[in-house]
Order: sequence, then structure tokens, then C-alpha cells
Amino acid sequence: MPDEQREPVPRVDTGELAVAHAFLSFQRHCVLKKAAGLSDEQLRKALVPSGTSILGLVHHLAAAERFWFGHHLAGGPEQGNHDDLDEVTAPDRPAAEVIDDYRAAIEASDRAISAADGPETLMAIPIDGTRKSLRWLLAHMTTETARHAGHADILREQLDGATGR
Repeated sequence: MPDEQREPVPRVDTGELAVAHAFLSFQRHCVLKKAAGLSDEQLRKALVPSGTSILGLVHHLAAAERFWFGHHLAGGPEQGNHDDLDEVTAPDRPAAEVIDDYRAAIEASDRAISAADGPETLMAIPIDGTRKSLRWLLAHMTTETARHAGHADILREQLDGATGR
């Protein structure tokens, strides 16, 4: 029987920001769990015509965390370039480095979230001419991360049969 990685969703219900952050954290954890225990070759393996791999998803999400929380929310410089938002990882970059980079991006994002005054805090850098709220940003990043966690779940099942969120 294949390994099942199922865990319950967060049970936090103490306030809007706490709930939103808990669900984003849960989705981030799901992505990292899909990468855990796989070889470099498995992490890089593209099993769909688009070329998507688990490592490519992790790479993309690290760049997205920095772009949205570090740049737009906190007002920091835009790091990297828009190619970093692609789901392609340089073949000579070690998988462990990509995963550690995602963890570091999450930590930096969490610091930016903690520094905000609440869900109504507006981004420092507008998107499309509008300074969206942290509420919007958390919803956006949770859906983005959940979508890619689902992709990673399917890829992981194809690799070794492990299933579950």
C-alpha cells in the first residue's frame, strides 16, 4: 500500500490574520512534505508535458514569496528577475539548496507578515497601480501555494505512490 501523507487542516480560529496565516503555513508545509525523502533525480523529474517538477514548483514558490511579501508587502528591492518565477531550476543548483531557499523565503515572509499591523495593512509597493491589503495577499499566496501543492501531490504519487495533503 502506498504511503499516505495526510494531515488535518489547521484548527486555528482565533482571528482573521491567524487563520489566514495558518492556512498559508499549512500549504507551504504540504509542498515541503512532497519534496521530503526524494532523491535529486526524483525532485527534478518532469512527469507531465509542461516540464513541471517538484523542485521547479519549490523554486517558483520561493521566488513568489519574495516577490509578494518581501517586495510588495515590505517594500524591499525586487530580488532576482521574472525568470525566477518560472518553474525551472538550474540543473547545476543542488536540490537541497533550492529547498533551503524556499524555507528561508518563508521565514522572511513570516517576518513581514508579523511586522504588519493586521490584515488591512496595505502593500508598500502597489500592484497594477493599487496597494492591496495583506488580507488580499494572504488569500492570493494561499491559493497559489495550494494550487502548486496539488501539482506536487500528483507528481509525488507518480514518483513513489505517496498521497495525501
